[in-house]
Amino acid sequence: MEFTNRVVAITGGAGNLGMVVAKAFSNAGAKLALIDRSPGKLAEMFSQSGGHLIAPPTDVTDPNSVAASVQEIINKLGRIDVLVNTAGGYRAGTPLHETPVGDWDFMLNLNARSVFVMCQTVIPHMLRQGYGKIINTASRAALSGDANHAAYSVSKTAVVRLTESMAGELKDAGLNANCVMPGMIDTPQNRAAMPDADFSKWVAPEAIADVILFLASDGARAINGAAIPVYGRS
Repeated sequence: MEFTNRVVAITGGAGNLGMVVAKAFSNAGAKLALIDRSPGKLAEMFSQSGGHLIAPPTDVTDPNSVAASVQEIINKLGRIDVLVNTAGGYRAGTPLHETPVGDWDFMLNLNARSVFVMCQTVIPHMLRQGYGKIINTASRAALSGDANHAAYSVSKTAVVRLTESMAGELKDAGLNANCVMPGMIDTPQNRAAMPDADFSKWVAPEAIADVILFLASDGARAINGAAIPVYGRS
């Protein structure tokens, strides 16, 4: 998979998954546009002199913040060929009747509104190009509800539905929209939270990155609106 001369924008670029995805695209020759609320450590990993761009601190749930960062990417790199939304998170679950409205809003904003705002801002640029690949990050939890995880599950289900809707709207314009649904990701935070788990069954961020790169490649040109399970052995 070759991405030389392609501009790849990645949200959550400083996160566990975002950093691995960024490295994989960089190794494949892409120019990176890295977007994060706290992008400081990205400068240690990716040199802007190497053709990469680290956007200013960006709130991916805020249309004005996103619009400013996307415009800077267009001004400096000329285009966005691939958008990968890895920004998101999890807040420990409670029974529905005990879940604070603030926790509900936090999950829906971080996991679903962020995808909506980013895609709404980037898609017009891709339409003008007549080309674009969008890969969103949902979750295995999008497939069914589970006790004490309503807000998270609903937020990730929304990502799948957003992806399917975009795919239907964009497939005749030369754009592809798909999403990945990871299972339990092998991260330091998850290991600390579940020290007795069998980590070998969890999915490595590198394995998720491989699937994302495929979906961003021309090899996936006939795939639209897919939600790809990436569970490892869990």
